[in-house]
Amino acid sequence: MKLFKYFLSIIASLIIFSNISLAEKWDMALAYGAGNFHSANATEFAKNVTEKSGGKLTIVTHPGGSLFKGGEIFRAVRTGQAQIGERFMSALGKEDPLLEIDSQPFLATSYSDAMKLYKASKDEIAKSLDSKGLVFLYAVPWPAQGLYSKKEINSVGDLKGLKFRAYNSATIRIAELTGMAPTKIEAAEISQAFSTGAVESMITSPTTGKNKKIWENGVKYFYDIAAWFPKNMIIVNKDAWNKLDSATQELVMQQAALAERKGWNLSKKGNVADKKALADAGMQVGKVNAQLKAHFEEVGAKMAQEWSDKAGSRGAAVLDAYK
Repeated sequence: MKLFKYFLSIIASLIIFSNISLAEKWDMALAYGAGNFHSANATEFAKNVTEKSGGKLTIVTHPGGSLFKGGEIFRAVRTGQAQIGERFMSALGKEDPLLEIDSQPFLATSYSDAMKLYKASKDEIAKSLDSKGLVFLYAVPWPAQGLYSKKEINSVGDLKGLKFRAYNSATIRIAELTGMAPTKIEAAEISQAFSTGAVESMITSPTTGKNKKIWENGVKYFYDIAAWFPKNMIIVNKDAWNKLDSATQELVMQQAALAERKGWNLSKKGNVADKKALADAGMQVGKVNAQLKAHFEEVGAKMAQEWSDKAGSRGAAVLDAYK
């Protein structure tokens, strides 16, 4: 009888140990504050996976760059320092030009076109990330990018020498082609950059401007040029992914699809509500004049050609699928 109880205790211990070994904990690095809709959406995704996995996978979110800053997240996930993270896709053009496709000016200027472009590029992007040891989960766009400025902009000449916040190669190139002076600054440093005078203009979403209360830093104008719809993507370290059983992997992908759908809807709502918030705060929200619009479109056409040359046959295939 004692021997029987002894064997039972061993079996119980093995079962418990087996369950513990199957339980995984992922730290999720997020660059934006907890109140940002991207972070809130990712937090809900993490919560749903944690609750529905039956203890097999716990995802702990770290918003506001508290685990890794925005510019560090891709490397951190790739090297396994964080198992999962979110990164602004077009900031990674040096990793793969295709990651910049959603930031080509005036290529997709509506949500329907942005979705078409995403569908045309998604498989190739996921394949590229896979080759770098990463699993692509989902991507959500920011609202349409507009031009912020401390000064009123009425002509091409008003752009010359304007100190401009850039965050990727596309925005740096826009500055070069319009005569603005670019400085690369991450989202977390925007308020300080404007308040110190390091920059006086930028192209970004109404959501970012609202969240940063950009009007408090002397920014008076928002020009709704709907230049592009850049996306944030959620990626997972492949080694961490491979530790999950197939059922948990399937659950993560299901929840990722739901988070993507919800994120796109949140972005659409923000595209309207956040421009209203800028206006309510006293900013002048409007369009650029015909001369400036034509100038920006000319710059966009030049950049699209430059990007196509850089992206090669892969880029051409994606553009063909999009068009």
